[in-house]
This record gives sequence, C-alpha cells and structure tokens, in this order.
Amino acid sequence: MRIAVAGATGNIGALTVDVLERGGHEVVRISRALGVDLSTGEGLDAALTGVDAVVDVLNGPAGDPAEAVAFFGGTTRTLLAAEERAGVRHHVLLSIAGVDRVEGNAHYAGKREQERLVVAGPIPWTIVPATQFHDFAEMVARWTEQDGVATIAPLLVQPVAPGDVAGVLAEVATGEPLGRHPDLAGPDPQDLVDMARRTLAARGRDVKLVPTWSGLFGPDMAGDALLPADGARIAPTTFDEWLARV
Repeated sequence: MRIAVAGATGNIGALTVDVLERGGHEVVRISRALGVDLSTGEGLDAALTGVDAVVDVLNGPAGDPAEAVAFFGGTTRTLLAAEERAGVRHHVLLSIAGVDRVEGNAHYAGKREQERLVVAGPIPWTIVPATQFHDFAEMVARWTEQDGVATIAPLLVQPVAPGDVAGVLAEVATGEPLGRHPDLAGPDPQDLVDMARRTLAARGRDVKLVPTWSGLFGPDMAGDALLPADGARIAPTTFDEWLARV
C-alpha cells in the first residue's frame, strides 16, 4: 500500500513510518520540514497522489485553547479536502483517551475539534485514542523546569510505549476503516510524579520535582480522568521495560 504519514518527522510519526516500511509499504512523509505544509496546503496534492490511507499524528500548539482549535481545525480541514480530491480511502487519526472528559486543557480542545471534523468528514475513518506516552512525565518536567526545579501534577496515568502506538497505527492503516478504535493503553497505571523521578534518574539528571495542581494540568484531570475506558486494548510494553532502554 501507499500510505502517507502527516507529522512524519515527529516521534510517533517517525516510528510509524519505520513500522510501515519494514512491512513493505510505500510511505509518503508529510511534514513542513519536507516541503508539505498542512497550514497552507502547499505540496499536499502532489504528496497524496496514489495514496490509499493517511495516518495523522501531527502535533501542534497547546498553550491557548483558541490557538489549538484553530491549528488542529485548519490542518484537518486542509488534509481531509486534499484526501477527497486524491481519492484516499482511509483516514487514521491518533487522538487521546478520555479526550471528552477534560475540558480546560488546550491540547484536548484542539483534539476534540480534530475528531469532530474527521467524524463529519468525507473520508472513511478510524480514530485511535491512546493514553499518555511513556516519555510524557519527562516532557512535562522539561516544560516547567527552572533552576533545577520542576512542577508536575500528580496525575494518575496508564502510559503506553510510543513503539506500541506506532505498531497499532500501522496495523490500522493497512486495514479497513473501523470508526472509533478502543482506547490504547499500557499495562499498568502509574503516578506521573514517580514516572518523572524515575525517568530523570535514569537520564542521570538531578531535578527537584514539586507536585502541584496549579500548573499546566488542573484538578479536572485528577482521579481516573486520564485512564483508559473499559474494553481498552492493552499494549505489551511496561513502563519498567521502556525505562530500562532509556
């Protein structure tokens, strides 16, 4: 199959490209860095020529809800319109487990708009809602770190390995559209503060972590808000196994 990956130079995008190519598929990389701009549509029609399926793992701004909605809405409209012109038969979107349970987060607002457009759009679709990735805790600590101190919310998560996510996206893209895929999660619930502490230690970094709800993530994300729904698909790689390879 000829499969396009939007956001191909990002972490999940690059892993998905690798899985697809190892499976013998022809992959078209869609990225602004590679000359295809989803904000303007530049280069997109040429990139989608002969493409059977598109996997959208594009990331975007998360600081302001209006900005996130505008970015994800604009790029998704542009992508879906180009797919319709090209005769693409399957649109696969990576989304977030529990995206409808969290109201105040900008990134979640953008992803909800993206899902809405895909469901209402002209291309048969599959949405794969995944939990946070194994490297999420370290990323959050990096966002807030100042002078060796980082604030981090004590979130309960059930993280999934990026490589497992890429494998499921590749599997889904090469199959028939499914509608909404079950939530995709890792095997074990984890505390985000403990995940950050252990990841930073494995990296050899000495950062003081201050648990707080006053930062990027508020109490609306506490409890089971970020955990997968019943019937989730459980990926095999544990956080400990991923951490051992850091």
